[in-house]
Amino acid sequence: MSTYHRSVLLNESVDALSIHSDGVYVDVTFGGGGHSSEILNRLGSNGKLFAFDQDQDAVKNAPSDKRFTLIKKNFRELKVALGESGVVRIDGLLADLGVSSHQFDTAERGFSIRLDGPLDMRMNQDAMLTAEQVINTYEQHQLREMFRLYGEVENAGYLAKRIVELREERELRTVNDLRQVLEPLARKGKENQYMAKVFQALRIEVNGEMEALREMLEQAVELLSEGGRLVVISYHSLEDRMVKNLIRSGNFEGTLEKDFYGNLIRPLQPVGNKPVVPDEQEIEMNSRARSAKMRIAIKTTGDGKPQAAE
Repeated sequence: MSTYHRSVLLNESVDALSIHSDGVYVDVTFGGGGHSSEILNRLGSNGKLFAFDQDQDAVKNAPSDKRFTLIKKNFRELKVALGESGVVRIDGLLADLGVSSHQFDTAERGFSIRLDGPLDMRMNQDAMLTAEQVINTYEQHQLREMFRLYGEVENAGYLAKRIVELREERELRTVNDLRQVLEPLARKGKENQYMAKVFQALRIEVNGEMEALREMLEQAVELLSEGGRLVVISYHSLEDRMVKNLIRSGNFEGTLEKDFYGNLIRPLQPVGNKPVVPDEQEIEMNSRARSAKMRIAIKTTGDGKPQAAE
């Protein structure tokens, strides 16, 4: 499984779950199975682990363990899927967001700027929408907003205009086709960073990542038992901001609300004032860990005070 994906903040994230041997846990981003494997190592014979992954390639990594169940769905279906397995409360949930090393390193998936292949970018290979369709069919204003919101691309408007102009001559079908459009528009020496932002925006749009994350987090808060742990590793500011706002304020807008006595009204209690980040040794071993930020929260009681899970 290590060749499929090197898990980021592996021990730190599983430590953060504060696992009870007979607890019920969820890994909503199974991937190569690294985090799930470590969770299983810490569970007793009566513990349960449910994992989610919509990528057909990830299914091959599922361990043969009676305590483990792999759910082949998008994690936005968290509550319904767990309910179908008779689960209404969980003791902890782990999410390692983003793209796996396997997905980045497989040219035909189209996630990487390094490898030529079709403009695909679907995490669920049965899904209909591809990056090629987005690039070749979206209106100019749709492309502009996508690049601005999801990639924070500084010249989003001009980029959208150029794509619309160029695709009138020929469709953009491959990674290299898109690279040829992007390279002249990037600042000298910043080409890779620029293209990474554009590819990020496309990937988020194709997979509906921000909407799915929002829905999953809402359901996770509802499903967690009092004292249960939420652990989320994010890789870009959009994801991290959403997670941070929910943990700190109880909503995605970051609006602080207080009760009559001046206490914050929020279902989660942050663990630590700052996110946990990989150390230099891990970054040296795995460059993709460089942008990772991990946030941890505990489900609280009605009065806002953390209580240990039973």
